[in-house]
Amino acid sequence: MEIVYVYVKKRSEFGKQCNFSDRQAELNINIPPNPELAEQFVERNPVDTGIQCSTSMSEHEVNTERFEMESRGINHVEGGWPKDVNPLELEQTIRFRKKVEKDENYINAITQLGSIMEHCIKQNNAIDIYQEYFDDEDAVEVTDEAPSAKTINVLRDPQEIKRSATHLSWHPDGNRKLAVAYSCLNFQRAPEGMSHESYIWDLENPNKPEIVLKPSSPLVTLEYNPKDSHVLLGGCYNGQLACWDTRKGSLVAELSTIEFSHRDPVYGSIWLQSKTGTECFSASTDGQVMWWDIRKMSEPTEVVILDIARKEQLENALGAISLEFESTLPTKFMVGTEQGIVISCNRKAKTSAEKIVCTFSGHHGPIYALQRNPFYPKNFLTVGDWTARIWSEDSRESSIMWTKYHMAYLTDGAWSPVRPAVFFTTRMDGTLDIWDFVFKQCDPALSLKVCDEALFCLRVQDNGCFIACGSQLGTTTLLEVSNGLCTLQKNDKNAASLIFERETRREKILEARHREMRLKEKGKAEGRDDSLREEEPTFHLEELVTKAEDEFFNIIYSELKKKETEAMKKTKPKQPGLEADEEVEGEDLGEEEGDGAQAPT
Repeated sequence: MEIVYVYVKKRSEFGKQCNFSDRQAELNINIPPNPELAEQFVERNPVDTGIQCSTSMSEHEVNTERFEMESRGINHVEGGWPKDVNPLELEQTIRFRKKVEKDENYINAITQLGSIMEHCIKQNNAIDIYQEYFDDEDAVEVTDEAPSAKTINVLRDPQEIKRSATHLSWHPDGNRKLAVAYSCLNFQRAPEGMSHESYIWDLENPNKPEIVLKPSSPLVTLEYNPKDSHVLLGGCYNGQLACWDTRKGSLVAELSTIEFSHRDPVYGSIWLQSKTGTECFSASTDGQVMWWDIRKMSEPTEVVILDIARKEQLENALGAISLEFESTLPTKFMVGTEQGIVISCNRKAKTSAEKIVCTFSGHHGPIYALQRNPFYPKNFLTVGDWTARIWSEDSRESSIMWTKYHMAYLTDGAWSPVRPAVFFTTRMDGTLDIWDFVFKQCDPALSLKVCDEALFCLRVQDNGCFIACGSQLGTTTLLEVSNGLCTLQKNDKNAASLIFERETRREKILEARHREMRLKEKGKAEGRDDSLREEEPTFHLEELVTKAEDEFFNIIYSELKKKETEAMKKTKPKQPGLEADEEVEGEDLGEEEGDGAQAPT
């Protein structure tokens, strides 16, 4: 039923000001209640109503104008010559130059320009306009803000059969993208139908990967080329090394031949700082470190066998789990092994045996992470078993600092690129630990429960503000840390340097003390051995003397018995005179026996 009320007004009154006045209320329409509708009424008490508190969003599609790209070539030729002079004829150009150089206007112009040029050169020599005078002023004061971190994004594996996120790599230009390698590292336990694909994610669109990488075998490692962001290097589970160019699509651009590749999964692959930007090296648990040039990946350019006995026997080599290469030390690289030993190597050594410089042992299991401090390359971080350890190249027998033993296994770790005293570790219980040993050494500055499953890998963005953590079910979590953890504090470098030097000096003193104690114990052991050697001849001499005495007495007893038997045979019927003689002989024999028994005493 439509209710309409018509207001009537004269045309001459249109547009005039309204004058309102009070009047009594009037009843225009009366609608009585309908009993039939009252019977259908149902009372609801209480009433539940859902309210959406989120911001209302609208989506619009805009078709922008399309730009057409076209490449055109330009041929640059030498110009400025008069029409009658051919620049390709050497004689004509020389003749014209001599003619111009003799002109007075030319000489005056050069003289005037020379004085101006000289003035500019003197200014440049006096003041360097590009010099930065306040490099050290970037450090800010220490804030009282408590360390914190928050989750800003989650990237989930789109496959139904979940795989572990085994390696992460940030895009070198702007860090807007993240490459994630997915694989199942359980030997011969990969589920049937598991996908081999890995992805490149755009952080602004976390719902769908931007690029899909399709290797022949699941990827264990994946690294962006720092010189060319379109090129990626991947280490496969079957031991091959693959290379992608995102401009060419999802398929592999270059692949190493399986005959010259690793025999085990490639757990480490790093780009080298070279002029061409195409050199890299890889490591695997088969005990080999291989150098490659992606322009020619049929076979490696160089191979190092990690045999610490320096016999170059592959069956005795230690399996590599992690790699470390610092561009400021181009000849050195380090390898973390399955046996808990860090091997320091020199690539430019003359022989293969000399390429293994020294070893550092201190972990009870595989070393999953190995990284030099970005500010002090002499110190490096290792993560394995239940601890993270900080080492110094000057102290080889033991680490200079270490964390407490955790209840859960540690899986990865990395230094902060902006603060020398901050590093990050991940655990099997899904916890991310942030350590700041200037602030606190016994416990982490911040422990954050990222997820319920195990965290397998960790990567820090170049500016230190964002951290990516990969989990066992393929979920990659992006976290943003507070400003205090990603901003260089005042005197932060000096404090970290002093701590490193102090702990190194303390460890050297302890090593010298242990060495001295070992030498003393060795000397005592040698003295104990000498005394035992001196006692051994006397002990044998006493045995020989006892044996000789026994033999002597046995001979005497046997002779006495022989004489007694002979005397018994010669005896005749007893006579008084003979008995006296026998008694005398018996006395003599008794004396001889007594003499023989008393001689040794």
